[in-house]
Amino acid sequence: MVRLLALVISIGLQIVAASIALRFMRLTKYRLSWILLSLAFTFMAIRKIMHLVELTRGEETMDMAIIDEWMGAFISIMIFGGVILIRELFLSLKKADIDRIKSERKVLHAIISTEENERKRFAKDLHDDLGPLLSTVKMSITALASRANDPVDKDIINNASHVVNEAIATIKDISNTLSPHVLTNFGLVSATSSFIKKINKASDIKFTLNSDVGKQRLNSDIEAVIYRSLCELINNSMKHSGASIISIDLNIHGNFIILQYNDDGKGFDPDILESEENMGMGLSNIQTRVKSVNGIFVMESKKGEGMHSLIKINIREGNEVL
Repeated sequence: MVRLLALVISIGLQIVAASIALRFMRLTKYRLSWILLSLAFTFMAIRKIMHLVELTRGEETMDMAIIDEWMGAFISIMIFGGVILIRELFLSLKKADIDRIKSERKVLHAIISTEENERKRFAKDLHDDLGPLLSTVKMSITALASRANDPVDKDIINNASHVVNEAIATIKDISNTLSPHVLTNFGLVSATSSFIKKINKASDIKFTLNSDVGKQRLNSDIEAVIYRSLCELINNSMKHSGASIISIDLNIHGNFIILQYNDDGKGFDPDILESEENMGMGLSNIQTRVKSVNGIFVMESKKGEGMHSLIKINIREGNEVL
């Protein structure tokens, strides 16, 4: 009775397994490896049904024993062949996953490139169109100032001139922030140094920058990604960390450029960054930008121990991060 129950359970499970395997054949595009494994499950169920028939009849004939042995050998051959050939299926799945990652990276790269191009276009429009208009207004105000005799008029003109000067300076700052000419013309290290000098004028934070990149130029997309990411990290430290010292190491090791960023701020619980909602737009943008050039972005922190970040990007052909 116990053997009969075990056979019934075994037959039921094997029939279910065989039916599921047969339904999956379409998803695997009828690959030979999965067909062999599916047939093996099916014949295993048939073999168990034969055992059940023999058990209910109470006798086992020599012919049935021979058939059973050959069926077992046939099932073993199908399983062996399926296991050997299934490597092709896994390679196909891996290739599909690689193609998906490449497609995602291309989309991200296109988005980042479009954003950078729009930044450059907008910065150029501000500098070339609005800048000259304000300069013309300034010249007109200067001409009026030389003709004004009334002290009240002179005060109004001087105030207008001051406002125009502020507007011109603001446009220059906005244009440079949107598309830093230093980055375009002189490279990553020069642009980073320029940004730090600008921050030092309005902050008491002490910066240290160590780099062996020098005047070496990298792919423009990689330079833009690292520069934007570094600016975002600095802005986050200034807004949230209360740091007094920020150290930046930007070096080339073999095929990779590595940015190591550290501040001595109050730190935070890294668990809060597990969801994109808590991560914030800034850090999410860094991840997206770095991912667009197939780089890696890692951030670590503990309360009271500051924050440490690392960005690693392949600067050679293919941008493959190991």
